[in-house]
Amino acid sequence: MEAKVREALPEGDWAYEPKWDGFRAVAWSKPIRLDSRNHKPLLRYFPELAASLEALPGGTVVDGEVVLVSNDRLDFDALQNRLHPAASRVEMLAGETPADLVAFDLLALDGDDLRAQAFSERRAALEGLVPRLGEHWHLTPSTTDVTEAARWFEEFEAAGCDGIVAKRLEGPYVEGKREMVKVKHRRTVDCVVGGYRVHKDGKGIGSILLGVYDGGDLHFIGHCSGFPDHDRAELLVRFEELKAEDSFGPEGDVRRPGGESRWSAGKDLSWVPVEPGVVVEVSYDQLTGDRFRHATRFERWRPDKDPEACTIDQLERPEGPGFGDVVGG
Repeated sequence: MEAKVREALPEGDWAYEPKWDGFRAVAWSKPIRLDSRNHKPLLRYFPELAASLEALPGGTVVDGEVVLVSNDRLDFDALQNRLHPAASRVEMLAGETPADLVAFDLLALDGDDLRAQAFSERRAALEGLVPRLGEHWHLTPSTTDVTEAARWFEEFEAAGCDGIVAKRLEGPYVEGKREMVKVKHRRTVDCVVGGYRVHKDGKGIGSILLGVYDGGDLHFIGHCSGFPDHDRAELLVRFEELKAEDSFGPEGDVRRPGGESRWSAGKDLSWVPVEPGVVVEVSYDQLTGDRFRHATRFERWRPDKDPEACTIDQLERPEGPGFGDVVGG
């Protein structure tokens, strides 16, 4: 079951939970399985979770999130690095940076299909299951108080909560449907355009590459795409006139746009540097380290903004309780 994005939390007969920054997964027992949202097997990358899945009673299916905790904060970079093709590397990382499971729904228990039951009933069954689970399991907090949920939205971000998910108390579990509601954090920041990628059709801008200054060098922080077709062609003409030898800081000193990796699936990631003088305001939902977690959303051009004023200290670092405090250890 998936969620649709809304600007505000719904009120009424809803339950509210933190939205965790990890890999959505469904855990199965007897035989044990751990599958991603698109049905990819994940257990081979997280063998340390096998014992936790073995602790499930037979015929049990749990919906949750695979997360990795570092310094009591969720670390998505470290989690992504766990998806390594080499078995020896997987085994080493399982010991060095073990993952955890955060459970937030129960689809089946002891062979009984619970999907048609109300969420309030599934949640009660999940809470009853928790004492039987292993050390790598956590139960996500849940409340029916929208005021409490609003407080969580503000206070839990530092732990790795990137928003709040709302579920109808009487709603069944409907896979493939956007029956939940999610409200995510969104902030704006001014960035310098340091380059661009040409659209796959070759007829316009595919994305602009964004940077902020850090110690005098332009530091690559993410990209912005999704421009309308009529704008893409005009933007390509505009930025072709600004081509430069380079724009971002030296390799090794700052982050630069990457080439192909095991995550890029053969995509053409070549890019064209431009003179760093154009400033754009974008909005974003999450940071991972010193970069945007997802593509940003274009807000407006900022011809009134000095590029050198677009510095890394614009990025907000939320403060609040750690992951262990939020999930109860």
